[in-house]
Amino acid sequence: MPERPHPNPPLAARREGDQKVRPLPLRAAQGEVGRGLLVGASKSDPTPTLPLLRKGRETSEDAMDMDDTPPRREIKSFVKRIGRMTEGQKRAITDLWPRYGLDYTGAPRDLASVFGNPNPVVLEIGFGNGEALFAAAQSDPARNYIGIEVHEPGVGRLLKQADDAGLGNLRVSRHDAVEVLRNEITPAALVELRLYFPDPWHKARHHKRRIVQPGFVELVASRLQPGGLFHLATDWEAYAEHMFDVLDASASFRNELGPRQSAPRPDWRIETHFQKRGERLGHGVWDLLYRRC
Repeated sequence: MPERPHPNPPLAARREGDQKVRPLPLRAAQGEVGRGLLVGASKSDPTPTLPLLRKGRETSEDAMDMDDTPPRREIKSFVKRIGRMTEGQKRAITDLWPRYGLDYTGAPRDLASVFGNPNPVVLEIGFGNGEALFAAAQSDPARNYIGIEVHEPGVGRLLKQADDAGLGNLRVSRHDAVEVLRNEITPAALVELRLYFPDPWHKARHHKRRIVQPGFVELVASRLQPGGLFHLATDWEAYAEHMFDVLDASASFRNELGPRQSAPRPDWRIETHFQKRGERLGHGVWDLLYRRC
């Protein structure tokens, strides 16, 4: 990997049994397999389309890699994890969702009406427990923030924090991020899109599930204003290399520091508990800053 302008060391080789990076088994429970990956567009419809999983009853990882049957289900890039929710998180979702929540409708949204002002909008995909998103919205009241996350304990935690702080510039979606981008965010509606520490899907046969794919990148470009920022972060070196491959090949983006260069952590992305734990284990972190051409 090219020499980086920040001091983070390369990631140590990971054992397949490492709990931090082991992908969860794919299950058919509740029909949730993960976030969709976009890979192409037709001439009649410039919005990239979704590839599909193969038809069949198999639900194991290997069965889902079969290519000899017709496509049926969308390939997803995340697994919906069922985590234990505290009573406070449950109450937050029940009581605060009408104020902060964005129910998925599949129709384009007028974001100025959503927030009651025309301020610039930043969107974060997969905010986890909301630590970074809350800090950003609280410290940057001149911009509006939308976070997308399907892990409900994290959603409940963020809603409670937002309410305690009286934030008015934050909204939350619990739907598939690709579908939200494609169907509810209008072209050039965003000034920034943030994708922090997405699932690396480290096994080679699962690389197709990584959310950073050419079609997804072009969808992001279409939703960003010219000059808008696409900020990615990962603690998995092989995924950073993949991100460089995809983004440097796109005519829609340019790397602020030059091809295949990562940046020191920007001030607006705080060091989360997840990142600090990884750094204690010797993990590096790569921040990629790409501007919409």
